[in-house]
Amino acid sequence: MPIKVCLDQILAKRNVTSKALAEHVGITTANMSLLKQGKVKGIRFATLESICEFLECQPGDILIYDQDERES
Repeated sequence: MPIKVCLDQILAKRNVTSKALAEHVGITTANMSLLKQGKVKGIRFATLESICEFLECQPGDILIYDQDERES
């Protein structure tokens, strides 16, 4: 899939744990783990909004389109 989730990098830059983010967003740590690994088929805008609010970032900081992935 050409969409990459870069949540780990943002969490590390902000010195925030996955657990703290999951609690703020209102999802389980298991679902947060799946999201961080890019093993989800989609994400609700409300969830994305809550993540961006907590991490003070833009959606483009978390989700990256890699065209080369589509070709392989």
